[in-house]
Amino acid sequence: MTTLQEPPRTVVPAVSGPRLPDLAITSDQSLAGAFDDGADPRNEPEHRRSSGLRNSDVFSLLGAAGAAFGFTALLFNKLAPLSGVLGFIVVSWCSFILFYGLLVSLDESGPAVRDRLASVLVHSLAFLLLCALVVVVVFTLVRGRRALLHTNFFTQDVQNAGPLQPLSVGGILHAIVGTLEQIGLSLLFSVPLGLVCAVFLNEVPGRFSRFVRTIVEAMTALPSIVAGLFIYASVILILHQDKSGFAAALALTVMMLPIIIRAADVVIRLVPGTLREASLATGASQWRTVWHVVLPTARSGLATAVILGAARGIGETSPVLLTAGYTAAMNANPFVGPQVSLPLATFEFVRSPQPNVIARGFGAAATLLLLVLVLFIVARLIGGRAPGVLTKRQERRRAAASRRDARRFRASEFSGTDHAYPPTDEPSDPTRPEGPAL
Repeated sequence: MTTLQEPPRTVVPAVSGPRLPDLAITSDQSLAGAFDDGADPRNEPEHRRSSGLRNSDVFSLLGAAGAAFGFTALLFNKLAPLSGVLGFIVVSWCSFILFYGLLVSLDESGPAVRDRLASVLVHSLAFLLLCALVVVVVFTLVRGRRALLHTNFFTQDVQNAGPLQPLSVGGILHAIVGTLEQIGLSLLFSVPLGLVCAVFLNEVPGRFSRFVRTIVEAMTALPSIVAGLFIYASVILILHQDKSGFAAALALTVMMLPIIIRAADVVIRLVPGTLREASLATGASQWRTVWHVVLPTARSGLATAVILGAARGIGETSPVLLTAGYTAAMNANPFVGPQVSLPLATFEFVRSPQPNVIARGFGAAATLLLLVLVLFIVARLIGGRAPGVLTKRQERRRAAASRRDARRFRASEFSGTDHAYPPTDEPSDPTRPEGPAL
């Protein structure tokens, strides 16, 4: 009987140096403990979190703010003949940046100091813009509150309200109707044209698309008075049409169209190319890919693009002043006769020296702000859903399409067999014989 002999073992000489620990790790021993060199974890440096504020950061901000205020007050009251609230704010802000940089440099290195200063600059500018927005909104509401408190301000026009009439007589109903009709016509013209042009710029590359993109980018900086002059010369002078809300809507369309195209172009460009490739790989055409994949994916951004264009057009005064005319009476027909809008009514009201008429102007401006806010809320409700989140109606349509596909598949599956079961919407019975698989 032959026995297997164990091969001879090779003896490796010992190497001088630190001995490695045994790698045989039990169930209650971690790999980190096997290689532990006995160092005390309390002696390790503390790891600093990159997010959030430390106590030293808060103390630096408060100390810099207090030092800046004290230095500016001393400078304005004792050291220099300076005065004015705006100058005090500007000097205080510059002093705050200087003192904050000095305090941060005591604890941080050069890159950290620059990062902190850049963060303070960005947050300061954002706070400045927010303050400017709040001041404009609050100032408009405060100046127009006397007119906004009257119900007739929203239910009457100013046909029977003279310059000396109280605020209980007259309103801006004619301007609200004119604004809604003009912006509605403008959206009716600009939204289809803008979206089709944005899809063309992304889906049909070439020299002509690059030329169109250049023209669109140039038109985004077009002055509003030029759009009004273009419609005034082409529609009113050449075609001999009267000033009307329709002409004003055409002028607003010229202003809104490049904004919508540019914003929609950027949004559609952000759609991942893998979604297009997956749709085309299933056999869908380019048109169906755009309609069912690209546009639904970019729905939220496209709604934002439309609202940006509407916000640009709804507050324009120069194109409307040249093309719509002015009337103090209600005109609900945008194709016949002059028609006033809220920006134009505001412009005409604030020109008057009478306090009540000026209050009507600020009330019209406040109403315009509220109208823009409503448009933004509607845009968030329409396009604020994430990609893939369907409405109840879309879910019902998808379920109905799935049932139709299931019936068609069952009909095609049993069409060539003797067991022709009628297609139903009921779940399949495991005891019933099935037809041959495709």
